[in-house]
Amino acid sequence: MGETDTAIRVAGVTKLYRRYGRRHTVGTLKSALLSGVGRRALSADSAVQALTDVSFDVAAGETVGIIGANGSGKSTLLKLLAGIVRPTQGDVAVRGRLAALLELGAGFHPEISGRENIEISGLLLGLTRRQIAQRFDAIVAFAGIEGFLDAPLKTYSSGMAVRLGFAIAAHSDPDVLLVDEVLAVGDEIFAHRCLEKFGEFERAGKTILVVSHDLQLVTERCRRALWLEQGRLVADGPSGEVVARYRGRVAEEEARQRLQSQSQITSHKPQMETAQPSPRIGSGAAIVAAVRLLDGAGKPAAAIRSGEPARLEMEIGAAAPVTDIVFGFAITTISGDVVFGANTEIDGVPAAGLDGHARITLEIPSLALAPGAYSVDAAAHARDGAPYDYRRDAFRFDVTAPGKVAGVWNPPRTWSFAGAVRTAT
Repeated sequence: MGETDTAIRVAGVTKLYRRYGRRHTVGTLKSALLSGVGRRALSADSAVQALTDVSFDVAAGETVGIIGANGSGKSTLLKLLAGIVRPTQGDVAVRGRLAALLELGAGFHPEISGRENIEISGLLLGLTRRQIAQRFDAIVAFAGIEGFLDAPLKTYSSGMAVRLGFAIAAHSDPDVLLVDEVLAVGDEIFAHRCLEKFGEFERAGKTILVVSHDLQLVTERCRRALWLEQGRLVADGPSGEVVARYRGRVAEEEARQRLQSQSQITSHKPQMETAQPSPRIGSGAAIVAAVRLLDGAGKPAAAIRSGEPARLEMEIGAAAPVTDIVFGFAITTISGDVVFGANTEIDGVPAAGLDGHARITLEIPSLALAPGAYSVDAAAHARDGAPYDYRRDAFRFDVTAPGKVAGVWNPPRTWSFAGAVRTAT
């Protein structure tokens, strides 16, 4: 990538923040002087490494998503790019006019009106008074604050404040736009406006960096994604691939945490009282100790490719014999819509009873689900439905696929044409 094609360059950047404990009660020069203890009070107890040796380039015209868990360094990275903070080590360079929307209402004065904040923010972004006047009506219309234009900003709702901030940044004609979770605050109409504006920027060759927990947004709107974990850049590539890897890591971590919380009841003599890692109801006559998804090779899986074979398993035990029992599984979307549900009674394989520990396995020859995240429920109950142990959201897993599909079913399929239709191949 040539120097003239590079809009953003981050080279070997490390960022440390001071952290103070009980030994120190001051952290600024003013407070140190007033305390009478001088420079000694300014030394930190320890340092928090928010970013560690991060390097990447962004070409002019790219739209890049930045993903990662809370505390992974995403917002710190945007603040470095915006010039709000400086790196402890390394270099950051941004070419062209930059507009940043990093925090709710950042840069606004709460005591003055929306009209005055537009003028001041526009000047800070490098616009002339004439340019601000020319774009003023468009900014107000985009933000939807016509009825509150002359009210103090402190009377605005959080949604109004973020709409105004985005509107000003978007109409400042930036070469580089930095956005931190702006769509998480606005309503549906505003979200559509933002996406339309992103599209305009892309067609105009602008560079956009978006921090978001909305992985679907990153996959659909960004061709490239950066994944930060504990301050380090662990993946940089096509957004679909990076998001799939990230989802897999999240699912693995959730599974690990669940296994730890279930460790009390994984023996062949299940305990009747235990920490419950997921919502559950029932009498406790039987206890579902563990639930897992296995791939076609029989290995525990946090993600599986659409259409591949899979198994659902539960480890279950009873302290006393249970003669009336049904075992079942359900798969739901994360929003709670049931995708699939079955039990041994429905499928005509009734169990005679349970006395001790057992493993129940449901074979699925083809898990033909659409790409996305899913949740698994597991249950043991009497034939009349009275629950012994019903575990909702026992674990979550991801389904991956090379393409997209609407809905939740992704069956094998072929297309054919007859008549006056020409194919592209």
